[in-house]
Amino acid sequence: MSPQEYCEQKTKESHSSFLFAFLFLSQKKRNALTALYAFCREVDDVVDDCKQYKIGKNKLDWWRAEIDRLYNNVPQHPVTKALKVYIHDYELNKPYFIEIIDGMEMDLNFNCYNSFKELQLYCYRVASTVGILSVQIFGYKDSGTLKFAHNLGIALQLTNIIRDMGEDARRGRIYIPLDELKKLNITENEIHEHINDQKISYLVASQIKRAREYYKLAINNLPLIDKKNQKPGLMMANIYFVLLSNISRDNPGNILNQKTKLSNLKKFLIALLTSFNYKWIK
Repeated sequence: MSPQEYCEQKTKESHSSFLFAFLFLSQKKRNALTALYAFCREVDDVVDDCKQYKIGKNKLDWWRAEIDRLYNNVPQHPVTKALKVYIHDYELNKPYFIEIIDGMEMDLNFNCYNSFKELQLYCYRVASTVGILSVQIFGYKDSGTLKFAHNLGIALQLTNIIRDMGEDARRGRIYIPLDELKKLNITENEIHEHINDQKISYLVASQIKRAREYYKLAINNLPLIDKKNQKPGLMMANIYFVLLSNISRDNPGNILNQKTKLSNLKKFLIALLTSFNYKWIK
């Protein structure tokens, strides 16, 4: 199996919505995005699979060293071997890969965040950095497009957090800022016990409101000159924005006991309509 084939297998196993945006890219850009996404899956799996902090920390440190090897043209892992060509062709900046690893390490160090300021740093590291690297692959002319990627990454990650509240709680994690739980008199135990009541509805509504604001910030910061090249990012924005709207509609008070999903057909249709400039975010 070649390094690129390894990356393709890794991304297919994830069943991610990002795959629908890949369909509308040239082969080279698709390969580059696949390698980038496979890297993200590898380091994310470290956190998901390692139950002991020391083992997880050692594995993430190995990946930091592997990024050094990548930028010295001596990568060892199939993912970094696949990335080797693209970091030069698309001028992918090394610090963003390190930031992604740092974000994954935050999951080893913390199972909750006291404030949105703390959570925002996590979202930047695990999502905005990926968005910025993706923008570099898509191609851009106006530096304002990097701001688009920054805000969109936070919006997408906030949507993931809302969607996965129940699943994360079962793993002992709470990504909703604790000071916002306190304002609504919601305890950490109530989250872990998967209560379904009006307080949770208010909490989810406030998180949805914030995510929507970041989607709008992203769209408003996308320069017209780069809109065509950034269609894959807009596809992801629309797919996740529709998902967010469905969460808002589907009994948000029971978010801890259900997980809202979009069918593959729905995702494809959203991506297709986006390719014709249709947008849900206004």
